[in-house]
Amino acid sequence: MDDESNGDHREEGEPAVFQGTDYSPLHSTIAFCLSFGGLHFILALVLAAVFLLPARLAAAVFGFLLIITLIPVDDKSKLGLIVSRYVGKYVAGYFPITVHVEDIKAFDPDQAYVLGYEPHSAMPIGVCALANHTGFIPLPNCKVLGSSAVFYTPILRHIWTWLGVVPASRKNFYAYLEAGYSCLIVPGGVQEMLYMNNFSEVAFLNSRKGFVQIAMETGRPIVPVFCFGQNHVFGWWKPSGKFFAQISRAIKFAPILIWGRLGTPIPFRRPIHVVMGRPIELVKNPHPTADEINEVHSQFVHALQELFEKYKCKVGYPDLQLTIL
Repeated sequence: MDDESNGDHREEGEPAVFQGTDYSPLHSTIAFCLSFGGLHFILALVLAAVFLLPARLAAAVFGFLLIITLIPVDDKSKLGLIVSRYVGKYVAGYFPITVHVEDIKAFDPDQAYVLGYEPHSAMPIGVCALANHTGFIPLPNCKVLGSSAVFYTPILRHIWTWLGVVPASRKNFYAYLEAGYSCLIVPGGVQEMLYMNNFSEVAFLNSRKGFVQIAMETGRPIVPVFCFGQNHVFGWWKPSGKFFAQISRAIKFAPILIWGRLGTPIPFRRPIHVVMGRPIELVKNPHPTADEINEVHSQFVHALQELFEKYKCKVGYPDLQLTIL
């Protein structure tokens, strides 16, 4: 934990609270350009190549992007460590992001956990406070399972890998849990972007049980995590209709328009609160039945709903509703 950017403000019997405090207009702008601005840069470069540049230069641009995409990524590089710590520090301090841990003594730093994070929103930006190298919770090793589409995107694939994001595949999920890494997953994924709105939170969970099965098979505790305020830090527009939904499922990414201040990738500066519930302890079960999976899944959904209701007034959203789909 970096005592310069956050601290444990807990009183006896209260949840542990950690808050990012480092804010600088310059450093925060650089941090967001590094972590999210790559997509805007690539889009601008592609549009310029298609509409403004002669054929040879356009081909050179696409060749350059292809080469960057094929360059291997070392998630343990010194440069990556510097970038990830820098981004985490100034992203968490910008909003700021506050993490509330219900029962910090229930977490064993030598244990790996499955963190079920909701909601996805336009961008699950609150995970920056929990990711490997960037977080300030007492889980020393944490990987975020993200959309595989990111890892085919030049520049972003390097930055997000350094931030501790890995492709969301069953193989990676099992491998990192077995290696001792806690794994953060947004169970609803991009599907939630199809249903999100400006007046309530949506968690697409009823049919998402794979993360529960993997937690049971590996014997890792499941932790409900809910993020408040994330839905208000970006403006967004999405098309509607079945075709849009089909495209989103096919590419594992929802092609929506997202913008922040003055149309840039810099989000609006509004508080974000990430609440971590108590771990749901599980006994390792290599071959859980459908009924056993359903039972644990129900426990998780119930715990998430309780967490939401308990904290929505405390963090300033007394009228907010949560819809489970």
